[in-house]
Amino acid sequence: MATPKTAAAPASCRLEVKVIPGAARDEVAGTMGNAVKIKLRAPPVEGRANEALIEFLSARLDLPRRGLSLVRGDTSRQKLLRIDGLDLPVVRARLGI
Repeated sequence: MATPKTAAAPASCRLEVKVIPGAARDEVAGTMGNAVKIKLRAPPVEGRANEALIEFLSARLDLPRRGLSLVRGDTSRQKLLRIDGLDLPVVRARLGI
C-alpha cells in the first residue's frame, strides 16, 4: 500500500529588526548583532513606522503584506517579525546582508 504524499510545509522564519524612524530615506543599513538595521522615513507615532516597515519589507522581499507579521516590539525600535514563504538565508540575500 502506497503512503500518501504530504506537501512540504511552506518556509517561514523570524527576523530581528532594529528600526530607525525619521530617517532621510527608507533603506537597509546593515546589521547590529543579530538584528537587521532598517532606516525608515516614517515617524514613530501611531504605528506609522510599523506600517512602513511591513510595506518596505514586503516590497524588498517580494512578498504580500500578509506574509509578514509583527511578533514582538510594537512600541519598541527592537522588533521581531515572522516572515512566511521564505527561509532566513533567502531573506538575508534579498535584503543584501
